[in-house]
Amino acid sequence: MTDLSLIMLITGIIFGALAGSITVHVVYKNKLADLEADVYDARVIREALKEEIFRLENQSKPKPRKNRGKPQKK
Repeated sequence: MTDLSLIMLITGIIFGALAGSITVHVVYKNKLADLEADVYDARVIREALKEEIFRLENQSKPKPRKNRGKPQKK
């Protein structure tokens, strides 16, 4: 009876460890996919902001308005 109990205990530990490692892998795989999506979104936003900054820095200054002069008193 003790040999059977020992074999069942070892078998249970092996299956438990296997099920636990599979569960951990699935959970962290989903979290990793979410983090990679966030990194991709951040890179896209960074590129868009860099283009906007470059566009704003290279704009020419607006031309000044012509002086209308003061109205003459009569």
